[in-house]
Amino acid sequence: MATTVFGASHRRAAVMQIILASAATIAGFGAWLMGAPRLWFVGVVLIFAVIPFTFIVILPTNKKLLDPALDRSSNVTHQLLQDWGKLHSVRSILALVASVIFLSSIIWP
Repeated sequence: MATTVFGASHRRAAVMQIILASAATIAGFGAWLMGAPRLWFVGVVLIFAVIPFTFIVILPTNKKLLDPALDRSSNVTHQLLQDWGKLHSVRSILALVASVIFLSSIIWP
């Protein structure tokens, strides 16, 4: 089931994720340049890290999952989806930690 919806959801999510990560990087960097605490730079680095992590680490798995020749019911596909889930959780944790840094810097300056 998951492999049948991966392609469609991936295409929609990829555009959104790159836009959001880029916007957060630019906004966070701008805030840091305008005097936000140094911790903001750490948040910027973490949120920016999502972009190269996606292209370097996750993209090869995405390409395999989107391959039309892939047998959607095979054990290989199941393993690829499990690998993708683990990689996606790393990306999610990077974004979450960056968000916590940004929010905590606003709440407790």
